[in-house]
Amino acid sequence: MSKATPIRQQYLQLKAQHQDAVLFFRLGDFYETFDEDAEIAARELDLVLTSRPVAKGVRVPMAGVPHHAIEGYVARLIEKGYRVAIAEQVGEVTGRGLVQREVTRVVTPGTVVEPALLDAKRANYLAALVIEGERAGLAYADITTGEFATTQINRDEVARELARLQPRECLIPRAEGMGASLSGFGPGTVPPSTHVTPIPSYRAEPGAARQVLLDHFRVTTLEGFGCEGKPLAIRAAGAILYYLRETQKGALAQIAGLRTYTTDRFLALDPVTRRNLELTETLRERKVQGSLLGVLDRTLTPMGGRLLRARLVQPLTDRAAIEARLDEVETFAQDSVLRGQVRAGLKDMPDLERLTNRVLGNIATPRDMASISRALARVKETKGRMQEAGTSEGASRPLHFALDPCDDVAALISAAIAADPPANLSAGGYIRPGFSAELDELLQSVHEARDWLASLERREQEQTGIKNLKVGYNKVFGYYIEVTKSNLGAVPDTYIRKQTLVNAERFITPELKEVETLILNAEERRAEVEVRLFREVCQRVAARAQALLKTAKAVGQLDVATTLAEVAVRNRYTRPELVDTDVLEIVDGRHPVVEQALQEEPFVPNDLHLNDAAHILVITGPNMAGKS
Repeated sequence: MSKATPIRQQYLQLKAQHQDAVLFFRLGDFYETFDEDAEIAARELDLVLTSRPVAKGVRVPMAGVPHHAIEGYVARLIEKGYRVAIAEQVGEVTGRGLVQREVTRVVTPGTVVEPALLDAKRANYLAALVIEGERAGLAYADITTGEFATTQINRDEVARELARLQPRECLIPRAEGMGASLSGFGPGTVPPSTHVTPIPSYRAEPGAARQVLLDHFRVTTLEGFGCEGKPLAIRAAGAILYYLRETQKGALAQIAGLRTYTTDRFLALDPVTRRNLELTETLRERKVQGSLLGVLDRTLTPMGGRLLRARLVQPLTDRAAIEARLDEVETFAQDSVLRGQVRAGLKDMPDLERLTNRVLGNIATPRDMASISRALARVKETKGRMQEAGTSEGASRPLHFALDPCDDVAALISAAIAADPPANLSAGGYIRPGFSAELDELLQSVHEARDWLASLERREQEQTGIKNLKVGYNKVFGYYIEVTKSNLGAVPDTYIRKQTLVNAERFITPELKEVETLILNAEERRAEVEVRLFREVCQRVAARAQALLKTAKAVGQLDVATTLAEVAVRNRYTRPELVDTDVLEIVDGRHPVVEQALQEEPFVPNDLHLNDAAHILVITGPNMAGKS
């Protein structure tokens, strides 16, 4: 360590804090990996393995990726089960001394936030499981949407709930010195696609878990969240918050609430039944196409896609709630014009829910803000169409969807952010002219200086008589005047020699240096002002997050209602009539998935009658005889 270069020492200090992760270390325009991490990256990501000197006569393996392509490489490592720590340059790059760096994020399967790494129509859950005796606490969170829920259930319900949630990552407390053993859980408890992460048992201790929840929500009791008196639910929820604090550096503003739920409000489906029913994926290939979700999912927004999946895997048992959903579907099924107009408004709508949470998490980009503005414009258009339909003659029933276009937010973004901004802050040019007088003055000074430079070459050619005189710029010497050696005799005394080339000399003048300083200072100041203005806009948008998220939720509900209406009309589905008696009667019933799979011939409908006298029918014969 003492013989290593300063930057090597800095790397080793950060790596010591994240020994269980592949560390990507920002060096200029690249993220580099070293030592064993470099060998892993080279092997798993097909990178070229090179080396770097770290001390006299000592070289270590190195493999790097361009900074603009980091998301794709991280995604591939996450899919292979690795944790990834990202060390950013957080200090000012002055060219003098070592740049300060720190790990700003640890990316794990359950803490991914980058859109490129996520399935837009599927939640990305991080779960935590605490089991004590025959009772269990289960919590889950999606930091891209802010969803955070917990429950206390019987031990034998754990596999059922995990099968419903399909979390990307599940935290399992374990005693120090022990692995992530699931002994006693039984086979199939955790879905095979879920990455199991062991955490120290003290993270889920009752006192510590309770305190981290109280501190995060700034409350003195958990009564308002419904989990008071449910110690295992509290322990699981606290474990999640502890983990998110460690991996997200405390940027958890998007976790604004905790919902405590019970499983008795929903139909219980064990993992085997879920798989055999092929609700969200096929049994053999595990694909959406060929499942019930594949038939029903014609949603147009990410919010709607996630909501439809959530409803499908957690069917209601409350008749009033079911009827309310069916009423929404029937409204749009009966009004094809309105349905078409609303769906046209929802088409290509950006993911308002995840975008808002990116603002809350302080990771939003200028392009994200522009997408929020586009989403709100679509919301306003859709709300107008629904209001017209709700007040028109013959409207079947009033439409209640809490669509708030948040005009103040839309106006702010439109005034502040350019129409087609860059994806990152370093590019600049994302604040719209006219939004800030301070920024406009800086831009004007730069513009005038550049105009002066643009005319400098022509003026100097005329004054010196050197026709091939050129004005240029490079990062090392800045702006310069270049004269070929054959014309050096015509160079004025006011020129100051800066650099000698093979066939030319480069000069500067006091005036040129003054303009260069003005431009560079103004550019640096412009970048600082733009970042500050953007952060201020983000803060103002974040202050309206509750309204934005409420609108995003309403958009998802509207999308699901119109989607199911569209599918019902296309496939000639009939609204079921619900009764309180023990009767199940289906006339001309068609299997929704099998019917769609038939190409050559139509599905042959079947009737079904179950009542008090016949609760169960045993149907024998080959599959092709019509048992479906």
